[in-house]
Amino acid sequence: MAKNQQGNNRLQFKSKPGLVAYVTCGDPNLKTTEDIVLAAIRAGADIIELGVPFSDPVADGPVIQRASERALKQGTSLADVLRLAGEVRREADSGLVVFSYLNPVLRFGLERFCAEAVAAGVDGALITDLIVEEADEYRRVMAAHQLDTIFLAAPTSPDRRLKRIAQACGGFVYAVSRTGVTGTQKQLAADAHDLVGRIRKFTMLPVAVGFGVSTPEQFAQVGEFADAAVVGSAIVQAVEQNRGREAQAVADLVRSLKSGAARGSASL
Repeated sequence: MAKNQQGNNRLQFKSKPGLVAYVTCGDPNLKTTEDIVLAAIRAGADIIELGVPFSDPVADGPVIQRASERALKQGTSLADVLRLAGEVRREADSGLVVFSYLNPVLRFGLERFCAEAVAAGVDGALITDLIVEEADEYRRVMAAHQLDTIFLAAPTSPDRRLKRIAQACGGFVYAVSRTGVTGTQKQLAADAHDLVGRIRKFTMLPVAVGFGVSTPEQFAQVGEFADAAVVGSAIVQAVEQNRGREAQAVADLVRSLKSGAARGSASL
């Protein structure tokens, strides 16, 4: 059993809603990414998703696509992301999840990936294009290293598949708020509330809602029915639009999201 399913882990949310913050590693460079991650943690992020830049990010919208292109031009690799995780772990005790497509992990070697992830202090991984039906070997090797496997659950999945996804997850379940790619949106998709309720029938793990959460109001709204929100494109966009002060901009965004949720709960 993975360590996170035993409750002895860092993939936990201190308050509701918790915040999972995604960053594209290497955008604009690895040193700045480290500063961004530490600033996000100090501002209140519970878990950091360390995004591995990939040439064909099919699940990502234009903001993260551009960030991946910039990071790849810097030569950022999975090995770099794992080294970055080790640097962050020396400074912070928050949860760290490697967020990657499958190709970089396979090229790196699954056994080597798990061993180096553990050495770096990583808690788990989310492989966006690895479906649960084809993940047996991945789950076996990850479990052998006590690393958690987090899978995406979509609104279009029938209950039978949601059950399988929920049972394969450790740490938390990532509920995709809508079909399509990542990116900010003006309104939170109505499907998200129903999806979280369906997932809860099959697991006691926390459920985090992602794809489109970008404002304090949306963040607070997620907290009404889920355990956490995943914020990615809004953070990556803050990095893109604030050159030279990326870490401060991300910290300000994280504090804004968390304070919005606090105001929402205080008004209930």
